[in-house]
Amino acid sequence: MLEIAIQGSKKYWLWIGLLLAVMGVGAIAYVDQFLNGLVITGMSRDVSWGFYIANFTFLVGVAAGGVMVVIPFYLHDYERFHRITILGEFLAVACLIMCLLFIVVDLGQPIRMLNVLLYPTPHSMLFYDMIVLNGYLFLNIVVGWKVLEAERNQIEPVWWTKPLVYISIPFAIGIHTVTAYLYCGLPGRGFWLTAILAPRFLASAFAAGPAFLIILCYIIKKFTKFDPGWEAMQTLAKIVCYAIIANLFFFACEVFVVYYSGIPGHLSHTKYLLFGLHGHNMMVPWMWSALILMGVGAIFLLIPKLRNNHVLLPVTCAMIFFGAWIDKALGMIAGGFVPSPLHHVNEYAPTLQEGIIALGVYGAGFFVLTILYKLATTVKEEVRG
Repeated sequence: MLEIAIQGSKKYWLWIGLLLAVMGVGAIAYVDQFLNGLVITGMSRDVSWGFYIANFTFLVGVAAGGVMVVIPFYLHDYERFHRITILGEFLAVACLIMCLLFIVVDLGQPIRMLNVLLYPTPHSMLFYDMIVLNGYLFLNIVVGWKVLEAERNQIEPVWWTKPLVYISIPFAIGIHTVTAYLYCGLPGRGFWLTAILAPRFLASAFAAGPAFLIILCYIIKKFTKFDPGWEAMQTLAKIVCYAIIANLFFFACEVFVVYYSGIPGHLSHTKYLLFGLHGHNMMVPWMWSALILMGVGAIFLLIPKLRNNHVLLPVTCAMIFFGAWIDKALGMIAGGFVPSPLHHVNEYAPTLQEGIIALGVYGAGFFVLTILYKLATTVKEEVRG
């Protein structure tokens, strides 16, 4: 099927060329980081995780969100998701590749990744994070490819794909649960030290992932002959609606506990994010923007007339997607590290070079996603024809 990827229109090749250029610029910036170290980033002694890990955390959620089309279709025979299930699986593949690349660029020496395999430590969350991330990536590649291949040949998928689908469901939950445990397992960080962090991560994942998938369905419908189906997109929109409401509720629970208890070690982080601390308020406009985007987006999706609007739906999904990105990427990192355990306020902002490297990673992810979606849409057009 790979021969399909080298057949396309002029617009397709221009898009591929643009992505390759973005990847190239990012690679050049990364070479400088590799030679000179993480000093080129905005990270410091007080903020040791930055833009790379922030995006890694968010993309793990987008990848996990793909399970919201897998469960209804494979477990409950929800036929409306037949056309888009493969899109959700391939989206997970692209996001997981970006996750792994963000881990690579975050390490001063990428060769250190091998230490997880050479010196396994089962009591470390990083060990289990490595297992679930790579396992979920492998499962989505194998299942997605075999199912698409069978659809092209108009035969039933091989019998062992169904058990792999069932195994992939707990893996999808696991990748974001283990990622949350990486945060809340650090006792010196009051903002992360909460048992509700994993449910909060999953709620935002089940909102951001399907929201982005709806946007991708619009793009596919515009530039290809494949129609993902309006009813399927409406069902996804309902999932996004209830998931983002749950995410906002969990955030409100955190705020209540922090302010009602008044524990200084927890209160200072939330104050910094929402109102600023000791004159430092860089994150305040970002966090309020995120809350407004998610809140307004939830209202739009909750009202059937607005949710059924063909023009407003992708805009609403974009609002929720970017709101969740600010909340779980920028806010989660800044909120956990600022102030430090010694109560020092050392704000973090990514450097230009850091942003270029991150852009290169996103370019690689969208390159993989473009190729996979090219295969999926072309096969489905052939079968339909």
